[in-house]
Amino acid sequence: MSQSTSSAAAPRMAGRLSRRGKSAEPQPYDFRRPIKLSREHIRTLQIAYETFARQHSTLLTSSLRVVSQVSLVSIQQQTYDEYIGSLSTPTMLATFTLEPLPGTAIIEFSLETAMASVDHLLGGPGGPQPERPLSDMEAPLLRNLLNRALDEFRYAFDTLVAVRPKLEALEYNPQFVQACSASDAVIVASFEMKVGEHECLATICLPFTSIFPKLQGDASDVTLTPAQRHAREEAHRNVAAALGAAPIEVAVRFDPIRMRSEQIIGLQPGDVLPLGHAVTAPLSVTSADITFAHAVPGSHGPRLACLVVPAPPKGAQQLTTPMTTSLTSKDIQP
Repeated sequence: MSQSTSSAAAPRMAGRLSRRGKSAEPQPYDFRRPIKLSREHIRTLQIAYETFARQHSTLLTSSLRVVSQVSLVSIQQQTYDEYIGSLSTPTMLATFTLEPLPGTAIIEFSLETAMASVDHLLGGPGGPQPERPLSDMEAPLLRNLLNRALDEFRYAFDTLVAVRPKLEALEYNPQFVQACSASDAVIVASFEMKVGEHECLATICLPFTSIFPKLQGDASDVTLTPAQRHAREEAHRNVAAALGAAPIEVAVRFDPIRMRSEQIIGLQPGDVLPLGHAVTAPLSVTSADITFAHAVPGSHGPRLACLVVPAPPKGAQQLTTPMTTSLTSKDIQP
């Protein structure tokens, strides 16, 4: 990674840590990712990652015999697809597990920095490096260096959670690493990594669902003042009241049927479709395709209505006589 590229990227990444504190404007809320890292969670991770950065700097300097430095730049929550899309190709990716926590984590840095590290391990001066996969002799050297770095990671996170990092595979193309599904949330820590004259932006990607419960456990131990407790209870009541008044679309449905495309295209007013819904079975009351009640059809004055009934017992014997429905010109819009 060139000096100009790094100098342009460093201010952009450095601003992410303080962005939440400086901005007083409302921030958009993504309902697909309802759980967000709080300021306390980021601070807890920041302490652990800063410890790792100091230990890793010492490790690289002593092992490579060249002045090296690793410093934390940012911590942010992303989707796995966003993280993979932000990486360049080729790059050095090392996957590792965090027993006893579930999931797979990733440590990533530039391939040029990886080649320079191997060059220093072999007594070389560093300098410009080729962009190619590691050879059979170079790969074990880098794996040994990464295993020692994961020991420092274990030490840094020991106050948060006791883990046993285990190095797995080395990869050069981000698209070939399937650590999570594309929509899964991850916590990405970015570091400025310098090895001699080489400089790059390194990242560590942790599965959100693995580390977040440990962060929550620490947050629950925080003692709240009476004013803070009152504010939290008031906010909870306000949210509950607002959710209770939110309108939700509800549908009463027969069991669905399957039809071929040619049958759907050939439908005409007056056609009769047999339904697979048993005549003795209640209809499903659904919202967002989730069934939460059962009902039988009826009327309430001039309006159609349904009467909510107990859910049918599982395995109950029901008449299998199918219902039929007649489609009229009012049911099929042109």
